[in-house]
Amino acid sequence: MLLEFSVTNFLSFKNKVTFSMLGNSSNVLEDNFCLKRNKKILKTAAIYGANASGKTNLFYVLKAVVSMLANSNNSNPNSPLPITPYKLDKKSKKSPSEFEIKFIAEEIEYVYGFKADYKQIYEEYLYSYPEGKQTKIFDRTNVNKYSFTAREKNKLKEIEIKNTPNKFFLATATAWNYDKTKPAYEFLTNNIVVCFSVENLKRIALKKYDDDQDEKLKTFALNFLEQADMNIIDYEVTKFDLSEGFFSKISENSLPSELLTTYQVNFTHKGENEGKLSFDEESKGTQILFYLIPFIAQSINDSSVLIIDELDRSLHPYLTRKIIELFNNKEINKKSSQLIFNTHDTNLLNLDILRRDQIWFTEKDNQTGYSDLYCLSDFSVRKDENIEKGYMLGKYGAVPFIQSDINLWDINEIEK
Repeated sequence: MLLEFSVTNFLSFKNKVTFSMLGNSSNVLEDNFCLKRNKKILKTAAIYGANASGKTNLFYVLKAVVSMLANSNNSNPNSPLPITPYKLDKKSKKSPSEFEIKFIAEEIEYVYGFKADYKQIYEEYLYSYPEGKQTKIFDRTNVNKYSFTAREKNKLKEIEIKNTPNKFFLATATAWNYDKTKPAYEFLTNNIVVCFSVENLKRIALKKYDDDQDEKLKTFALNFLEQADMNIIDYEVTKFDLSEGFFSKISENSLPSELLTTYQVNFTHKGENEGKLSFDEESKGTQILFYLIPFIAQSINDSSVLIIDELDRSLHPYLTRKIIELFNNKEINKKSSQLIFNTHDTNLLNLDILRRDQIWFTEKDNQTGYSDLYCLSDFSVRKDENIEKGYMLGKYGAVPFIQSDINLWDINEIEK
């Protein structure tokens, strides 16, 4: 489970910000959190903010960490790292970025962090807390100066010489079968799923439907679609293999096998005259929900962290709320999987749905251009307070300042 993550000098985050899934002392909405290792860990969290305030950039933090670790072992010594510092400050632009993630994997708490720019990794560390006390697994400073425990030193020294300045030791050690880094590496690369564009996940989603041999996904999907009042009682996914000749005019190179596969989806609707509709004939909301369902099901089944940019895109507020309720429902989400999302749906700003510590805000400073991150728990909020109304009135910040006295150009003047 994800506990918290911090970032400094990355994209629009100049100063250090920390996002946390650790609950406060309140016991309201008990289904919305679980207890592990004497910690109250939240299952869901929502992030609000004006457009261009940093909501999506916050998710790019985790996406960058996952991507860099997953690709580290395949990179060559000269490969640049996908790190973009805060560019609107001369000092920050030339300084490395810093990342830190706290999480629980295989019932053990870990802290992993690193400091890097696009050229190399300056610092990297991994600590575990198997019995509540900090235990060093490795500590890397000055690019390639490593520190290990005396017991593990000989084993890790052999791996150390195989690493390079632009490769992550966490990935290298795991690739060389070091058992103490494996749980952390596996969690960070396999148990964090970031969805930026649901439409772009269409091929992955349809492949999951096609691979559903035991039809567990289909049972989950049809149940969800029924509860969502989509009037759908069945669906059929058909895979078609295309010949490379079909793409001959596009590329002379051999194409990956996944690009030689396409899928067709038909939905059966109930009614007086039961009929079928193709995927393209369905509403945008139905299409997006159908794309999302495999990832929701996988997250709940695998105990992973599902992160969705603009969860409410083309979905009715009731459907967005339904997805959140799935993750907060301890009878369905038995493994305490987590859902983190950003949204503009103010209907969810309700203390009967989300706790104060589950509601976060991003705000961009208009003078400096950097983003800030803070939680509703930072405010004194009454139990009966109308959070939605307060947010829309700007009580918690994180809303756009719309100027109403701007003189619009006359269209005739533009044409001149």
